[in-house]
Amino acid sequence: MVTDRYGNPLHECTRETAAHLDRAVESLLHFSPEVEQAVGDALDSGPTSPVAQSFAGYLGALGTEPGDALAARQRFDRYTAGVDVASLPVRERLHVAAAGAWLAGDLLRAGRLLEELSLVCPRDALALAVGHQLDFFTGDSVRLRDRIGGALSAWDAADPHRGLVLGMYAFGLEESGHYRLAEEAGLAAVEQNPRDVWAIHAVVHTYEMQGRVSEGIGYLDARRDDWARGNYLNVHNWWHYALYALEAGDTGTALSIYDAALHNDASAGLAMELLDAAALLWRIRLAGGESGTRFEALADAWAARADPPFYAFNDVHAVMSYVGAGRLGEAARLIADRRRWLAQEGPDTVTNRRMTADIGLPACEALVAHGQGKHATVVELLWPLRRGMHAFGGSHAQRDALQKTLLDSALGSGRHDLARALISERIGIRPDSSYNWAARARLADALGDAALAAVARDRERAAAAAAAETLPPPSR
Repeated sequence: MVTDRYGNPLHECTRETAAHLDRAVESLLHFSPEVEQAVGDALDSGPTSPVAQSFAGYLGALGTEPGDALAARQRFDRYTAGVDVASLPVRERLHVAAAGAWLAGDLLRAGRLLEELSLVCPRDALALAVGHQLDFFTGDSVRLRDRIGGALSAWDAADPHRGLVLGMYAFGLEESGHYRLAEEAGLAAVEQNPRDVWAIHAVVHTYEMQGRVSEGIGYLDARRDDWARGNYLNVHNWWHYALYALEAGDTGTALSIYDAALHNDASAGLAMELLDAAALLWRIRLAGGESGTRFEALADAWAARADPPFYAFNDVHAVMSYVGAGRLGEAARLIADRRRWLAQEGPDTVTNRRMTADIGLPACEALVAHGQGKHATVVELLWPLRRGMHAFGGSHAQRDALQKTLLDSALGSGRHDLARALISERIGIRPDSSYNWAARARLADALGDAALAAVARDRERAAAAAAAETLPPPSR
């Protein structure tokens, strides 16, 4: 019986195909573009391998690209049409079922199936990695933590890939609010595997969520050779660097990062990159900064995609771009299209239908209202969602763009009670955030409390200055 490098038996698999699958899993864990070639090689050498076919299905869905997902589903359907799935061994059967569920739009079922698989095969790194991403896409921070935590004891400390599993655990810990444990796990993972960009990303998140800006900048700078190029996560980690720059009051550096890494004429127009670009420009807009013609070019990139309803999280960032560019008509058309889609009969098992109805559409409408200066409407739409936004995916750091939009409109609409509560929440968690103290100063100004405003601005300047001390001009 042929096995993978973790000791899991492989059905309908030659040693050659097993070697390709091992290479593919390793590439996936490192977010390396090599994963596409490795999966292709596995399919070519073992077209009847259920794990290879499932892996190809997962790969088609992971990028949240509708075209890739459709092509993957068609290929996967051709494969399953000729297979008695019920007769497959349990590991293969669950992989095939999970890949099929995801490609059919049922992210929640796919995640549950992979969780079941991890109980049987806790050393199935593919199941852990894909399940972890599904938990991220659905915003399930508890599963994001416990899926990996439940399998970690099956990974011996001597296993060279245990660190990669630990890196996933670090991100789940961070999203669950266990910042000290997350930092320790992430640093330990990177110590074992310096090019573990997901673990680096987890450590960066812990600093972001605590407002430890100077440490975040220092950590990214120290490890720049490990994360800044040659992987699928480099754009996102540059986005984190840009967020730190904004906290340091350095919009210029944030925009230079945007131009060099997030979006430019050479960008591929992938959804994952476009949403980071939109999220950065939107934050600059909320802070009263200028971004030149960048919103216009970004809106063009979103419009060129002409995405069907696929992932509400992407839709929200497309609307950010349209609103930022002043193209409210295009934002309205996207919203109308999604409403028509929801009005049509469709399977309740498509996770994006609930995401769109409950979070995506209200968030998009709130962004349009913000662009129109209708701040009371923004508050009416976002206030009820503020503790449930996780249900349409992403991280706390990513969803903070909407939380900041709510705060901006609470101030803009004169809802000082809501603004006070929101600012108090933020300062309690991130007392060294320049953004939070700037918001406190705005509220004090609105209340006519000059003394409090002066104190808040002093704190804002001190926080920005502390961050700026560790912010060198990025070199690429």
